[in-house]
Amino acid sequence: MAQERTIFQRLATILRGLLLPLSWIYGGVTGLRNRLFDLGWLPQTQYEIPVIGIGNLAVGGTGKTPHTEYLIRLLSPHYRVALLSRGYGRRTQGYRLATPHSTSEEIGDEPCQMKRTFPELLIAVDGNRRRGIRNLLSLPADERPEVILLDDAYQHRYVRPSLLLLLTECDRLYTHDHILPAGRLREARSGAKRADLLIVTKCAPTLSLAEQAKIRDKLRP
Repeated sequence: MAQERTIFQRLATILRGLLLPLSWIYGGVTGLRNRLFDLGWLPQTQYEIPVIGIGNLAVGGTGKTPHTEYLIRLLSPHYRVALLSRGYGRRTQGYRLATPHSTSEEIGDEPCQMKRTFPELLIAVDGNRRRGIRNLLSLPADERPEVILLDDAYQHRYVRPSLLLLLTECDRLYTHDHILPAGRLREARSGAKRADLLIVTKCAPTLSLAEQAKIRDKLRP
């Protein structure tokens, strides 16, 4: 068993080495895009109401959904909260405002699940986040959100959130990963500098203070 694991690790290392040139090209493209945003050559819109972005550098699940649910439970008793998502996996296009009868084909799996968990929550989907926010803010005054949560929005830089949360898995920190396709990162590790708050997810309940300190040393927030 140990020998098979060693062979697998060697093959994975060889494959990663073969994919690295593609990762450099992909990283160059995403790096140029980020630089254009940093210089102001690509526009960013900031809104008068609080907009909280939740995302990660890596593809795959890092615990965004439970953290989004936590924010909903935290804020909903005090503010009208809206969740704006891309609606990944839906068969529709453009802006859609979720209703209790919306299906996953109309708004996507996760927004559909959220609507069932929080029936009173204002949920909208739109691949164009600025258009989605404009539509939410054009709702009647008694329905208009006071806080907007942007799901999986770290790379959607046309919107400048009031607060940007970056999630990274405890057992697979972004500092130990590579850009696609050699790894799982959607952009360079330096993209973490845009975050206002860094959250390490999927930690064991028994994680000691010493282990927490090691993670902080690796991340250098």
